[in-house]
Amino acid sequence: MEAPVATSPAIGFPTDGRCSYFVEKKKRFCRMVAAAGKRFCGEHAGSAEVCYRPTFLRIGTELREENARKRILCPLDPKHTVYEDQLAKHLKKCNSREKPKPDFFIQDINAGLKDETEIPEQLVPFSSLSEEQLENLIKKLRKASEGLNSTHEDHIMSHPALHDALNDPRNGDCAVKHLKQQASILGNIEKLKLLGPRRCFVEFGAGKGKLSHWVDIALKDAENVHFILVEKVTTRFKVDGKHRKKNSVFERLQIDIQHLCLNRIPVLREGRLPVVGIGKHLCGVATDLALRCLVETYAASFKEKDEEPLAKRVKNDKTEKESNTLAKEGNEKAVPETWTPVAGIVIALCCHHRCEWRHYVGKEYFKALGLGAVEFYYFQRMSSWATCGMRTSLEASDVTPEKKIAQRGENEEHDDGGDRLTDGSTDSLPGILTAEEKKKIGHLCKLLIDQGRLQYLQQKGFSPALQYYTDPLVSLENVLLTAVPAHLSSQEKNHQ
Repeated sequence: MEAPVATSPAIGFPTDGRCSYFVEKKKRFCRMVAAAGKRFCGEHAGSAEVCYRPTFLRIGTELREENARKRILCPLDPKHTVYEDQLAKHLKKCNSREKPKPDFFIQDINAGLKDETEIPEQLVPFSSLSEEQLENLIKKLRKASEGLNSTHEDHIMSHPALHDALNDPRNGDCAVKHLKQQASILGNIEKLKLLGPRRCFVEFGAGKGKLSHWVDIALKDAENVHFILVEKVTTRFKVDGKHRKKNSVFERLQIDIQHLCLNRIPVLREGRLPVVGIGKHLCGVATDLALRCLVETYAASFKEKDEEPLAKRVKNDKTEKESNTLAKEGNEKAVPETWTPVAGIVIALCCHHRCEWRHYVGKEYFKALGLGAVEFYYFQRMSSWATCGMRTSLEASDVTPEKKIAQRGENEEHDDGGDRLTDGSTDSLPGILTAEEKKKIGHLCKLLIDQGRLQYLQQKGFSPALQYYTDPLVSLENVLLTAVPAHLSSQEKNHQ
């Protein structure tokens, strides 16, 4: 005897209190809640495409009234609809409405100057370049990078704060990979003597906030430590909300770095805490925006303030007055002897293919080499060959499947984009370069772009450096940008 065939719930009547709209594609009724006394949810009420089962099609006064009300697309977000006669009310509470801007939001403050004449309106797609055009670009690249050191020093470090986590057997390969990077960044922060009390750590592109989490763990009971986590999108599974230490405060800002004015944040405006800018895998253009935010927008504001007449400064700056009073009382710990707005920068770089000429801080460096927006456009795209070639060699070697999965996870984390160029993959390029040659050219492009950043920091009074902070098997993007004020760096060398 054959077993009876189970009847699908979609064949019967809709669940009480639920929408009576039959979703033909899913062969079931809509499961959204209908308002009291209504047969349909807000999305399906009055829809011209309502599909009813004939067995329970009921046309009555209630349904005719419901269908008479017209639903339209929300003008703020067309992904949802609203009754036309309730549009005005809806616009006041729609989640997509423009919310009041915080005080620290200033439109395009870190964007850099926009010169429309610098960037041609239409550039030839990379995949459409002829062999001659590509050769000319490579010649310009090699000439511009002559004399540059194509390899960096190894600063692969660790920190005791992550010892237990690194040795926890419950962590998989992917988790260990991230922990190794965080441990090395933390070790480099400590080596630069930036890990200490009475300062504010600003993590750009914070994501879940794990880098700040480990900095806080390493600081233990250090006094007067603040963390500002900058991220432009909402993030799930944040770790900063778990910190309840009395001596450290976490503040999360949902804002694009392009519009962030640090000196309008109360803790920085009033506390005069030295800032340490940190970031793990700060993609492309975000690095340039963060550098300008720190050394041009924030630090420059204090320089202008210090140049004001003394009487005006004392009158307008109560915090400075309090700091001077503390110093006179002999409280040396309250006010650092060599106070500087930006104490240091430690940023793990990545995704040079996502840089943009307008926001790039090294424009003057490129122009001095006879290069401009067009060359930058193509160099930025060729930079992805560095990781693309590395991935090819890894896949061709006897790397374990687990390590390949870890590498794939790394690519997903920061959108490496090595073989996902928006205007054509590397395979569609003229076949005049081997994979190894493409890899070397990609590294030169990255080096040239980063060299412009170093020169920018030097001109702003910093002593910058690039170093390898992790093994390429751990992360394809393994270069760390560090910078400390030049006068502090020279003092350190003199003591040595």
